Amino acid sequence: MNTSPWRLDWPAAGGLRLGRANIKSSPRHFFVDEQLMLPGLPGVDQADVEHRTQGDTDPIAVSGAGEHLCLRIEKCGDNTDYVARELALLSGCKPHDIGLCGLKDRHAVTRQWLSVYRPGMMTGDEGFIASVRERWSVLSAHRVPRKLRRGEHRANRFEILVSGLEAASPDVEVALKRIAVQGCPNYFGAQRFGWAGNNLAQAVRMNPRQRRGKNSRDGLYFSAARSWLFNEILAERVVAGNWLQPLPGEPVAEAVTGPLWGDGGTTATEVQGELERAVVARHPDMAAVFSQTRMKPERRSLALVPAAFTWRWPAKGDLLLSFELAPGQFATAVLQELFDISDGSSQAGLAAKSETGHIKSKQ
Repeated sequence: MNTSPWRLDWPAAGGLRLGRANIKSSPRHFFVDEQLMLPGLPGVDQADVEHRTQGDTDPIAVSGAGEHLCLRIEKCGDNTDYVARELALLSGCKPHDIGLCGLKDRHAVTRQWLSVYRPGMMTGDEGFIASVRERWSVLSAHRVPRKLRRGEHRANRFEILVSGLEAASPDVEVALKRIAVQGCPNYFGAQRFGWAGNNLAQAVRMNPRQRRGKNSRDGLYFSAARSWLFNEILAERVVAGNWLQPLPGEPVAEAVTGPLWGDGGTTATEVQGELERAVVARHPDMAAVFSQTRMKPERRSLALVPAAFTWRWPAKGDLLLSFELAPGQFATAVLQELFDISDGSSQAGLAAKSETGHIKSKQ
């Protein structure tokens, strides 16, 4: 039940959802693999970093050169910020010397790259990696000239087991084929807004004239506010049935986008600009968050089309989905286009951290 004063569930483009379903009954049922992209950096070979993995006890050969050691880590039960802080402690560097491309779910089995600033310490890499492997699986290691940056990865690959499915398989097949072709609404996931929308509550309480320093959580709250307004505008167009068609005043050529609100609101004009401003005007407390900021208005696609989208039925009531999403897109947008989702991680807590590996079929 949503106890937040803000809407946190938005309409599906297909109309009524097909039924109820469960995710994350076990962390093994939600697998995320970060696909790295480092343009211009020497020595990073995508085929190598995707396919060359070792066992937990086999030695890892560090390839590449540079002051930053990149580790491909598999984790379960720890969020990315925690892992980054612990890497800094193990290495003796400052927390801001840890680089990463994006935050990964705690309640899942996830693989991602993190970079550690270790200038002049190449000879100590083996010992450092050994200390990291006492905490997490390290699959690959590579040195690069600079730290990883947010959003630098190419994509995230998901394998998600949907269980306890209460929907007719033929109807699900039709909906999946529709999503494979036209996509689904590119909503921000509810996790962006905090528990019961707490990040939104914090955003409207902020005084825009008294923004705190760069180490505060203001950026998180501003991001939540503009993400929520984007979802509201996208929902308006989903209900109107025009979320796949550009309206007069669309500012991005050959695209269909919505606003990430900022100073001046939106760059859309004419019909589209009027619609976007009208939706935001319904929420003056949220619009006021941006009244004194210098956040540049940006645009985001209204449609999410999952790449390499496949599915199969490993057992009755179970559906295994596999797909890739670009950075900043949410797997929950795909799932909630289909089903009313019950998230096991928010009900029974995290299963044992020793439960690793992603599921290929129900045993």
